[in-house]
Amino acid sequence: MKRALVYSICVLLMAASCRKRELESSALPERFSISTEALKDKIRGGWAGQTIGCTFGGPTEFKFKGTLIQDYQPIIWHDHYIKETFEIDPGLYDDVYIDMTFVEILEKYGLNAPVDSFALSFARDDYKLWHANQAARYNILNGIMPPASGHWMNNPHADDIDFQIEADFAGMMTPGMINASSIICDSIGHIMNYGDGFYGGAFMSAMYSAAYVTDDIELVVSEALKIIPPESKFYKTIADVIAWHKQYPDDWKKAWFEIEKNHSSDKGCSEGVFNAFNIDASLNAAYVVMGLLYGEKDFFKTMDVATRCGQDSDCNPATAAGILGVMIGYKNIPKYWKPALEEAEDLKFPYMDISLRQIYDLSFKHALAVVRANGGTISDSLIAINVQQPQALKLEQSFEGLYPASELLIRKDHLDDPIVVDFTGNGVVVLGNLRSVCGASQSDYVALLDVYVDGKNTGQMKMPFDYIVRKYDIYHNYSLPLGKHKIEIKWTNPNPDFRMYLKSVVTYGDSPVKSIDPVVANEK
Repeated sequence: MKRALVYSICVLLMAASCRKRELESSALPERFSISTEALKDKIRGGWAGQTIGCTFGGPTEFKFKGTLIQDYQPIIWHDHYIKETFEIDPGLYDDVYIDMTFVEILEKYGLNAPVDSFALSFARDDYKLWHANQAARYNILNGIMPPASGHWMNNPHADDIDFQIEADFAGMMTPGMINASSIICDSIGHIMNYGDGFYGGAFMSAMYSAAYVTDDIELVVSEALKIIPPESKFYKTIADVIAWHKQYPDDWKKAWFEIEKNHSSDKGCSEGVFNAFNIDASLNAAYVVMGLLYGEKDFFKTMDVATRCGQDSDCNPATAAGILGVMIGYKNIPKYWKPALEEAEDLKFPYMDISLRQIYDLSFKHALAVVRANGGTISDSLIAINVQQPQALKLEQSFEGLYPASELLIRKDHLDDPIVVDFTGNGVVVLGNLRSVCGASQSDYVALLDVYVDGKNTGQMKMPFDYIVRKYDIYHNYSLPLGKHKIEIKWTNPNPDFRMYLKSVVTYGDSPVKSIDPVVANEK
């Protein structure tokens, strides 16, 4: 038995070594040429794919959490769907309009635009944001600038999907130049994310870059993965998806179950740690890769698989369809999808003063600038690109030394009495928001909260009622010494028209915990 065990371990190590060598091998050309018209068509295909994919998956977003969408469940489409969604549900397109914001800043300030110009524009715009984006917006508006605005010590949602869904613009403007896309992502991605949350955007952007120079989906995925440090959870998740695709090439659902068993836990986003809801970048990136690998360059199938994997099922098909759109070009997107897109191309995009057609032109202009900056050449009809071999990013890991310990469901409105939380651990997130008693939807009222940790006043926080500039979580602290603690939050300027709603408290410890000790549970 011992000999058999040793043999099994050797087989596993050999398999892991082979997989690593496979991922490390390079097959991208050193130089690539493309006509100006083909480049324009690919850029249009990328933006079109992203917009179509987002619309396609929109009705299912976070309605299927920890479960796949069954084949018998229809996903609708019609020729006026995008224009209709622009009007009815503009907030659906956060992954596109934030992309557009960054494109506009590049146009205004150039390729070397300082990161603060992106951060301030993103924070001051009046569109809706959530999770890491909204936490970063609050940080920036309150003086915490990037990269601190996205760091996990300041942003409980640092590993969330946010930058992953809005890094498309960087890949579309860096054809074949993966490292150039990484440089862009490094500055902008840390506005709202860190660690796996940042890697998600850099990885997607790298797949866009690679999709310009090869039509081999597996190669696009493996080349992009080379920029991710192998020690990270993100790398391990995507490497496993690649392996499971090879093991189950004809059954995406078998691969999906393996992903759920091995990679569906989350310790960052306080809303999802103790719930089926999962907005973690690595898990949702796995669904994007599933769509690409099992989609086999079929536009519908790519979106359909990425959507039916569940969770953030509008953003994932948007990314997958955007990458495929770059690879095949707009001209090769099936006609079935085009009437809805073309009806909306000249409209001002939700929350923006610019249209998709204008964005196509700006991305083409920026792509040419990046080509020149990286030693490529451009003539009237042909663009020669120096293709870059991927270089790994530095290792970043969020929430180090923290493990989810408990969720205390409270669901209580506060006015005069302070919020008091007693717990044992080394970290805490207090979830809740400011609510209007009189049903007001707009107000410039800002609640002021004094926070006491173990009896010491740690300063005052602002909680705006305005949804656009709201604080996403009431309070968080990841730097406590392990032990017993008391958090007391006092509302210093209470207003009878508002209530502080305390939803729950998530606590952390320094090691993984189990809900029941099996030894104790089996004792008689």
